[in-house]
Amino acid sequence: MSDFSATDLQARFERLRSNKLFELLVVIIVFSALLIGAKTYPLPEWSTTLLLFLDWAITIFFLVEISIRFLGEPQKRRFFHSGWNVFDTLIVVVSLIPIEDSELALIGRLVRIFRVLRMVSIIPELRTLLNSLLAALPQLGYVMLMMFIIFYIYAAVGSTFFASINETLWGDISISMLTLFRVMTFEDWTDVMYETNAVYPLSWVFYLSFIFLSAFAFLNMIIGIVVNVLEDEHRKLAMEEAAEAGEPTLRELQAEIRALAALVREQGVRR
Repeated sequence: MSDFSATDLQARFERLRSNKLFELLVVIIVFSALLIGAKTYPLPEWSTTLLLFLDWAITIFFLVEISIRFLGEPQKRRFFHSGWNVFDTLIVVVSLIPIEDSELALIGRLVRIFRVLRMVSIIPELRTLLNSLLAALPQLGYVMLMMFIIFYIYAAVGSTFFASINETLWGDISISMLTLFRVMTFEDWTDVMYETNAVYPLSWVFYLSFIFLSAFAFLNMIIGIVVNVLEDEHRKLAMEEAAEAGEPTLRELQAEIRALAALVREQGVRR
């Protein structure tokens, strides 16, 4: 009887976890973000008390939600194998600590700000996007390294030739790299170019070549890498969904085709 009760309770929590009411979690997270923004304005005392009450109500809701998700997990140990579950649990647990009137109040507010990131953990599309960015980091690292080398070379050249023209922009290599970042983002970069053109008429070659390398070449490479990884993540997700639905994967279909081709060849040999 106890086994049946435990199984029945587990099934109830699983149904509750997949209930449509949990879609309201996104609304609660957005409302929590609005509360954080409201606290940045000067408010009367009664509204401050109301906001504190609403904040604790949202925290309790998150606690109930994460508890139901944990109890609805068939294998409890696997619940914390997911980094998102660990993140959600940590945010909820730290939010329960009453530190509003203590020296750690700033940390408490910071944790409540990060509750907005819970929207990433509950929306599959956002999770896929973030996973794609993380998966693209190894490839992006080499592109960023090459960009740094280009920045360093151009900054050294700019500091050597243009420091006497404007020491504020080209005084040393670190300031020169900041100036080049301004040029790459097209933030009034023509003012910088015209200033050096007055002394070095061919300095426009320096700026245009840098823009073509950084803004056009390397940034497009970064976009291409992220798009390719995002397509791979979508393809993997589609294959996982197909496997869960019992549909044959591409490898399984290829194996079946090879088996049929071998059978046909065998039948032909026998004849």
